[in-house]
Amino acid sequence: MFDSVIIGSGPCGISAAIYLKRFGFNVLVIGKDYGTLSINTLIENYYGIESINGIDLIKKGINQAKNLGINVLTEEVVKIEMGNGFTVSTNKNVYACKTVLIATGMKRTTLKIEGLKDFEGRGVSYCAVCDGFLYRKKRIGILGTGEYMKSELEVLKRFSNDITVFTNGEDVDLDENVVCEKIIKIEGENHLESVVCENNTYDIDCLFVAVGVANGSSFARHLGILMDDKEHLIVDNYMTNIPGIFAGGDIIGGIKQIITAASDGCSCAYKIKDYLKEK
Repeated sequence: MFDSVIIGSGPCGISAAIYLKRFGFNVLVIGKDYGTLSINTLIENYYGIESINGIDLIKKGINQAKNLGINVLTEEVVKIEMGNGFTVSTNKNVYACKTVLIATGMKRTTLKIEGLKDFEGRGVSYCAVCDGFLYRKKRIGILGTGEYMKSELEVLKRFSNDITVFTNGEDVDLDENVVCEKIIKIEGENHLESVVCENNTYDIDCLFVAVGVANGSSFARHLGILMDDKEHLIVDNYMTNIPGIFAGGDIIGGIKQIITAASDGCSCAYKIKDYLKEK
């Protein structure tokens, strides 16, 4: 069991890992990609560095962690579960740990589908664990194509045998009932009733959105972590309302700069250290 699993290999996550390693803890970092740093072509406001490419900076941080003996994995985290400590499941493995640090940033896939926002809470959901039970034995739709969608799909199978996967125009290899048409709009009266696609209209009772990859707000919904109206995780001294789950960087708001994220990583490491020592 790891002392801490850090989700996110950016400045916050890597900084926290480096400090925790120096404190003597067994830590694992999991990151799917380079996040928003991959689109920052040139960084010229970071202390001690006149100019550097965003990807080069994040690679330097990851290599620094690896040189200290920290295991940094390129995997996609699909869910976090509570039990004897926590388990962090990826598209490849499951990792047990005593604490979790969510440092995923705020990148989120947005969908421009007419009616989607209008029916949130009235048939449109973003959390299978939270709302799947409400639609047991109903006609369930799920929107997405990747590992995150497949993870949510497995949860929904507990509640219904009538499930349709909507890919919004993308191809996906699944045994389920799959609709690969582009979605035009979501319709209904007081509650979602149908998904209108390019060629057909499909009657369903609910639509679970699981597009792209799971992020901080996805994990928060599943675990009951408190968020503000901008989907920033609410923390007290970097710990969420769930003891043992911490958050830092862009996902908690504030000044969204690299130097701030790195500072949060250091602060998170100290709070995680204190928490583990108390345990």
